Amino acid sequence: MAEQHAHAPAEAGADERVVRDVVLWAASLVRQFPELAEELAPGRRAPAGSAPTKPHPGRDELIRAERREALLLEQRHGLAVPGHGAAPIRLHISDAIRDITDGVVELEEAVCARLGLPRPRRADVVERLRRVVGLLDEIAAHPVLTRHVRDEIRRMARRCARTLGDAETVVRVSGRCPWCDSVSLRAFPDRRAVLCVNPACVCTDAACGCQDDPSYRHLWPEDEWAELADASGARTDEIEAAMDDTKETSC
Repeated sequence: MAEQHAHAPAEAGADERVVRDVVLWAASLVRQFPELAEELAPGRRAPAGSAPTKPHPGRDELIRAERREALLLEQRHGLAVPGHGAAPIRLHISDAIRDITDGVVELEEAVCARLGLPRPRRADVVERLRRVVGLLDEIAAHPVLTRHVRDEIRRMARRCARTLGDAETVVRVSGRCPWCDSVSLRAFPDRRAVLCVNPACVCTDAACGCQDDPSYRHLWPEDEWAELADASGARTDEIEAAMDDTKETSC
């Protein structure tokens, strides 16, 4: 009986879209989170021929504080700051690391508690995210939990991307959005998905994030491109070509 519960299907087919979003945002966070540690302590080499800078009056105390911060990050989160010595730590990045790490730990523990599983063993952020994704079959049996997991991972992935200052590649796609009839379809190669970037666009799928999140955009994954092409007037070969385009365009 317990085995049947562990592999119960989602209560509503609409939740399949939410599950795909979890996979999408988790992959983005797994890819980008390790880059935060690389950005934590930038090099301090001055340009050749420049005069040495006069030390700031509080420089020694600042360095001590930054070293304490580096030690804390390594002890609590297993993140060693590359080449850390007297180089300044970028505190807004360490704040993001702590927020995302604590958020992922709390999320995995909440998922395990809801599913009746033992408390998860300690691990780094990437491993914990992979374990959460590995539980998606079980999570999908609980629509409210599925949406919570999607919302939390999406929030953390967005914070990670904002902190890194990444600009995602966007490629214009012809045709009109089937939901809002706007020429606002864009390909996002990093996600291998097409989105409608019209802020006013809302679909009729109750499980889609555009229903209750103003920053969310309706998304067509790869297995829905043919359906989208039929409904929008775009061509599937154009969408596939856009996914290989490395040039950014304005939305």
